[in-house]
Amino acid sequence: MKDPFINRKYVIMALIVMAAAGLIIRLFIIQVVKDSYRLSADNNVLRYVTQYPARGLIYDRKGELIVKNQAAYDIMVVPAQTAKSLDTTGFCDLLGISREHFRKQMKAAVNYSRRAPSVFLKQISDQTYARFQEKMFLFPGFYVQPRTLRKYSKSVGAHVLGYVSEVDDNAIRKDPYYKPGDYIGKSGIEESYEKVLRGRRGVKIFLVDVYSRIKGSYADGKMDTVAIQGADLTSSLDIRLQEYGELLMHNKRGSIVAIEPQTGEVLALVSAPTYDPGLLVGRIRSENFSRLQGDTLAIPLFNRALMAAYPPGSTFKPINGLIALQEGVINDETRFSCNKGYMFVGCHVHSSPLSLEGAIMNSCNSYFCQAFRRVLENPKYKSVPEAYAQWKTYLNQFGFGSKLGTDFVNELAGFIPSASYYDRYHGKNGWRALSVISLAIGQGEILITPLQMANMTAAIANRGYFYTPHIIKAIGKDNAISKRFTDRHSSSIDPANFDRIIEGMEGAVNGAAGTARAVAIKDIIVCGKTGTAQNPHGDAHSVFVAFAPKDNPRIAIAVYVENAGAGAAYAAPVASLMIEKYLRDSIGNKALEQKILDLNLEDKIIRREEEH
Repeated sequence: MKDPFINRKYVIMALIVMAAAGLIIRLFIIQVVKDSYRLSADNNVLRYVTQYPARGLIYDRKGELIVKNQAAYDIMVVPAQTAKSLDTTGFCDLLGISREHFRKQMKAAVNYSRRAPSVFLKQISDQTYARFQEKMFLFPGFYVQPRTLRKYSKSVGAHVLGYVSEVDDNAIRKDPYYKPGDYIGKSGIEESYEKVLRGRRGVKIFLVDVYSRIKGSYADGKMDTVAIQGADLTSSLDIRLQEYGELLMHNKRGSIVAIEPQTGEVLALVSAPTYDPGLLVGRIRSENFSRLQGDTLAIPLFNRALMAAYPPGSTFKPINGLIALQEGVINDETRFSCNKGYMFVGCHVHSSPLSLEGAIMNSCNSYFCQAFRRVLENPKYKSVPEAYAQWKTYLNQFGFGSKLGTDFVNELAGFIPSASYYDRYHGKNGWRALSVISLAIGQGEILITPLQMANMTAAIANRGYFYTPHIIKAIGKDNAISKRFTDRHSSSIDPANFDRIIEGMEGAVNGAAGTARAVAIKDIIVCGKTGTAQNPHGDAHSVFVAFAPKDNPRIAIAVYVENAGAGAAYAAPVASLMIEKYLRDSIGNKALEQKILDLNLEDKIIRREEEH
């Protein structure tokens, strides 16, 4: 009888022979045919040099280059390739560092990896690079890694532009694209458009000798990858207007936001105090950042235009007037008397009684308190909280109480209390119109950012609609921007109701009794509204919103000058000068300009804060 295991024996032998043949063929391919598989074994004679792409450039709306690149060089080290007999003194003298710094950096490099390259010294100067390049062959294991840093055409726009810094562990965890030593955009345009600006890394692989000298490209460059430059951006910023706004706000605290109403493009965004964006470039970045961050009095890194939430004060009255018209509780014939105020809300002396237009022109608290009370006590609603909820809905349509969805980072939502908010304090249905009457004049719990105030002004200029504010007009060659910036956002308020409000705002600047008549501009019809926002921490904030010209508006603006008092005193002049600068590129009222330039509120604020 034939042994049944004979066939199995031959099968097993055949499998062994096939496996051995496969291994032999594989080894032949790896060792003879495919040089690329020897990369890991040849790491001791290969150098991988990352090709960092140049970040995309940033232009202003008129094509002026405002952010460009400059060459920079990092000294890299591979600890395993360094010579034991390294001339440490000569090396340190060449680079201008101490021996202690040398030891510290070498220890960090060894801890990172003995065989993988890491940064030994960041961003050396052109002169140091030239000296080191000549003598680099004396220091095996060290080589130069080219890269680029940001350079600014003007020392303005820090909060808008943002800055670039080295990635941290958190950024690397969030996005596997990044590796230690990479740079990433922080804040402003640099952060918002990081993936567009950064481009794509490449790598060059070189053969080096025992002295770390490059002998040529590995595999004739077939393994190299090309770096792809980041896309250029055209911002909506008018850099000349931005520069002028920062000049006007020197030695003051506050912000300016200017928007083109017909597109939602941000023309200028000023936060004061500010800083030179060049301070956060290169080897001095860390030291300067710590210094700026440590300034707890001026807080220059804080973007007030996006992140500071203020009571809007009387600049909020046009919105309450619009809601009262839409709700039908007032009309063209409605007049309210004012005897220096209404109930417990005071007012200044002016003619009485007033129409809606006159109330805006004279900023009458009594008129808007009575109109607001009618809105909340409207008999078509079952209760004050129900009417209040509808009032809040109107505000939400103007972008209040939520983030606008701009392309700025760190934008805050502000605060519009809900009916339930007051229920918690007064009990369910335990509050009335008089409980929240301060909202009629933009005080109380309501908080709004300067960006939101400028957007509100743009919506009024457009008679009921706005485009989401944004800072970028075009990306790369195709000029595409997100569709959300071209979608129109409309309120449910009848466009006809805006006529009365705009007439009142025109009178506030151009009328004989207007609160901002001192800042009228010859031959330009400016429509504006002054405000004095109460501040529990000190003097009231000076506030002003405006747009111009009245017909076919080209600019809408909001200005906050902290601790400056009445809106007509300081915020209105700043806004008027900005409008004239943008529309005419010149200033007619030089005396007004000089008054604002000479004004120093910062020292006064610092003294008061130090006293407390």
